[in-house]
Amino acid sequence: MNEREKPDRYLSPGEIEKKSFRILEGLLGEYAGSPAEREVVLRIAHATTEVDWAKTFRFSPGAVESGVEALRRGAPVITDVEMVRAGIRRSALERTGSPVLCFLNDPDVAEDAKRAATTRARAAMRKALPLLDGSIVAIGNAPTALFEVCDQVRKGLCRPALVVGIPVGFVGAAESHDETAALDCPWITAPGPKGGSSAAAAIVNALIRLAEKE
Repeated sequence: MNEREKPDRYLSPGEIEKKSFRILEGLLGEYAGSPAEREVVLRIAHATTEVDWAKTFRFSPGAVESGVEALRRGAPVITDVEMVRAGIRRSALERTGSPVLCFLNDPDVAEDAKRAATTRARAAMRKALPLLDGSIVAIGNAPTALFEVCDQVRKGLCRPALVVGIPVGFVGAAESHDETAALDCPWITAPGPKGGSSAAAAIVNALIRLAEKE
């Protein structure tokens, strides 16, 4: 019995992935971006099942290549929330030596946020500042975390290898996406308030796969 004859419920993990991407390739159709950007868009669509939304993602010139190069040299991946961190293929990153870091739940971050009357997400990115140069920053949940990173980049305090900026929400998300698209460093974002941790993790996972290919 081949894959085509099997009911979906009996497919193996490998067969499921192959079938999913065959379907996605058909749904995506022609895509104006580069092959590397297409790979990222496919992974976003695979993680979210939202092909039309995945097509709206915007990339600064060379963004994917910068992220791939950062992974190959073992740069850290810094996330805003544990959900993004949990969705990243850390087993693959271990081969490059890239740590995946999230400071949101650190006790000192909570104390700093309370003292400054700000969010833990913003305070976590302030703690991450010494690590942001040359890193990949993946933000899928908290607009205030992305605003903080944008502020740091604009002030010349850091220059990440890539900012993945797609927090979700009705308050500040769309504005933070727009600020990301104005940064003088490589970035990936989407228009409007839509985003999410699964999409942010999917982008990093796409970069990992691209880094493994060559």
